[in-house]
Amino acid sequence: MDATHPNLMASDVVVHLPEDPALAEIQESGREGFLGVVQRHPESSLCWALLAEGCLRSDDLGSSIAAYAYARTGYHRGLDVLRRSGWKGSGQVPWEHEPNRGFLRALWALSQAASRIDEDHEAQRCRQFLRDSSETAYTVLSSSSAEELS
Repeated sequence: MDATHPNLMASDVVVHLPEDPALAEIQESGREGFLGVVQRHPESSLCWALLAEGCLRSDDLGSSIAAYAYARTGYHRGLDVLRRSGWKGSGQVPWEHEPNRGFLRALWALSQAASRIDEDHEAQRCRQFLRDSSETAYTVLSSSSAEELS
């Protein structure tokens, strides 16, 4: 990062989000019941990230736009939970704490979808936000395909 864009995440604050109640239901429901889980848990960043990742498996423009919408929803739901968990706009959101992964995956999916629809500034901002939040998440997500994460 250059001097005009300081790392806003550089802080001693480490945020551990609470358990996502959708996670257990996702694991139990399988693909057939997934949309019901999303309906019951629209606050879950993980649900929205999974929807976005599914759309990112396709290369068509409609899927890219849907991925963008899903990922943006997951990102904003995650910001809400981060703020309720004491995050004040800076600090680490470690990948190693599993409940953080829904937000981090939504942020990664948003960067990918933004890139696909040529919203380059947003794509770069999201990639940098992810790196600042968790370098591990950036490394894992940038080296994995959506299929590997599901």
